[in-house]
Amino acid sequence: MLPLKGLLVVSVEQAVAAPQCTCKLADAGARVIKVERPEGDFARGYDQVASGQASYFVWLNRGKESVALDLGKAEDKALLESMLAKADVFVQNLKPGALAKLGFAVARLRRDYPTLICCSISGYGESGPFAQRKAYDLLIQADSGLSSITGGPEAPARVGVSVVDIATGMNAYAAILEALIARVRTGDGAAIAVSMFDAMADWMTVPLLQHEGGKPPKRMGLAHTSISPYGVFKTRDNIDILISIQNDREWRILAADVMQDVRLAADPDFATNVERVKRREKTDGRVANAFGVLDAEELIARLTSADIAFAPVNGPAELAAHPHLRRITVDSPGGPVSLPAPAPQWAGETRAYGAVPAIGEHSEKIRKEFAK
Repeated sequence: MLPLKGLLVVSVEQAVAAPQCTCKLADAGARVIKVERPEGDFARGYDQVASGQASYFVWLNRGKESVALDLGKAEDKALLESMLAKADVFVQNLKPGALAKLGFAVARLRRDYPTLICCSISGYGESGPFAQRKAYDLLIQADSGLSSITGGPEAPARVGVSVVDIATGMNAYAAILEALIARVRTGDGAAIAVSMFDAMADWMTVPLLQHEGGKPPKRMGLAHTSISPYGVFKTRDNIDILISIQNDREWRILAADVMQDVRLAADPDFATNVERVKRREKTDGRVANAFGVLDAEELIARLTSADIAFAPVNGPAELAAHPHLRRITVDSPGGPVSLPAPAPQWAGETRAYGAVPAIGEHSEKIRKEFAK
């Protein structure tokens, strides 16, 4: 039996962060009722590449039931209230204050339903000078400083996936699981607030400490601010290979066994990471020259034999054919969609994943079930 089977989650959600959280709850067996506006979660319209549907939506909404509600109408508010009266978890990512205006203030819900776990997801938190600002993934990447350390020396860049939303959703998921464990002991629900800014500020701890310690990080593309060599080098046949040297022993092995330069392996000017970072241009130059006379097949064979960490710089096409890519297939209104499998694997257990719902697909059933 799945660990969250029997739990009811109600989520007034849209976009990515909250659906990321509730998708994980659904994967773990919870019944998740997704409350959508009558026109649907706007993430349904981001693109049409997954069997005619949005890639974001099919990724994050498997295994949920969809009910379309207009929370400006009294009867739909009453239906939501009925669902919350029976729910274990309530997740929402409306603008701070919007839920209270609709009559569902978290403080009131906690008072009326003391076992209910409420999780509110926002851009900057429920209070503070920026609480009412619109906050989307890329905006928080910029505002938190993440963009300033991403990209090459010439300009900041966006992380290529919605990393802020994903981090926020996973933080919310973890916090809800903690609250469920605590409820077993105390019988009490909880009020949880998770902000996108806080999620990214936490991830920015090392760059912040480096800045405050007088060593602000530099934007270096696929290189490392503190380690050399750690970056991308091109082979003779024009393949990009990223290597990572984590200690001085590995450097000596790289120089002697992969680059086949015994003198470099013994050179005190390059013997420690501190010295190599001081001479980063020369260090990288020596590696680039050695790699540049080898085809990728031979270089990879040498790196593998020497147990040096490396990776090709792949794109989605290479990911699609990667030998370690595990997939799941989920049903959707447009037909089956193949997705990367969730990361956790459970010994002796093969999980099944529910279908992606159409807008309001379960509205009639849910109205009948929760009608007062």
